[in-house]
Amino acid sequence: MAATARTEMEKMSLEQLKAVKEQTDLEVNVLQDSLTNIRSANVRLENAAAALHDLSLRPQGKQMLVPLTASLYVPGKLDDAEKVLVDVGTGYFIEQKTMVEGKDYCERKIALLKSNYDQLLEVATKKKSIADEAGAVLQAKLKLLAPSQ
Repeated sequence: MAATARTEMEKMSLEQLKAVKEQTDLEVNVLQDSLTNIRSANVRLENAAAALHDLSLRPQGKQMLVPLTASLYVPGKLDDAEKVLVDVGTGYFIEQKTMVEGKDYCERKIALLKSNYDQLLEVATKKKSIADEAGAVLQAKLKLLAPSQ
């Protein structure tokens, strides 16, 4: 397949090759951004799962700081460590009946993100190779044209 793609690229004009290279580079950048977002979401879920584990070890009535924002914490008291709220994104929370359900939710999301990450990584790798191939063909064509000018 790679040989066929290279043959097709060799038949293209310089403008077409530049367009293919620019388009695939743009797609690779978008995919890289998506991969970064998935990694950061995965880290947040792993932190949430660890926090749920830590919370399950604390006794009822324990004094603690409750985060309202990333930099604002207020004092609070642990009322019920079994019922937890899980952030499902964009400001929405769901109440899990037990700590185990909360941990299970995080683990399922982590598995889903890993699957999505692996699929995107495969697509990004293919796009990157197409962009590199287009760049190599473009450079070869430019070298051929340089002596004649």
